[in-house]
Amino acid sequence: MAQITIAYYSETGNTEAMASMVAKGVEAAGATAKIVSVDGFDAAELKEEAAFALGCPAMGDEVLEEGTMEEVAKFAAGKKIGLFGSYGWGDGEWMRNWVKQMQDAGAEVLGGEDAICCDAPDDEAEEKLVELGKKLAE
Repeated sequence: MAQITIAYYSETGNTEAMASMVAKGVEAAGATAKIVSVDGFDAAELKEEAAFALGCPAMGDEVLEEGTMEEVAKFAAGKKIGLFGSYGWGDGEWMRNWVKQMQDAGAEVLGGEDAICCDAPDDEAEEKLVELGKKLAE
């Protein structure tokens, strides 16, 4: 049985809740989900994994949390990556930029920029996140 790592950063709990929804999809597809906070997590742990998910809210002026999320770009080539996160303002620019960054690094970004939501995830966001988890487990 495959294991899919879901690494996330969350300040308010919204992105953490989203990670659980991705895990629900992974497990529905018959794989095991490993949810980890990036606090104290080494991105290098993902180097050998073929597929994984990263979650990060929009920070500051719609930018990513620095560190783990940007480290992954160094070894993203050939990986299947699911990206998700929440935002409280703006229009999701940080996710468009993140998807492009990972695609430019050679990753296949599953679901593109679909798995985002404003503030807490609602039913529509949950549906997209569960679907993302299923795609990761395929």
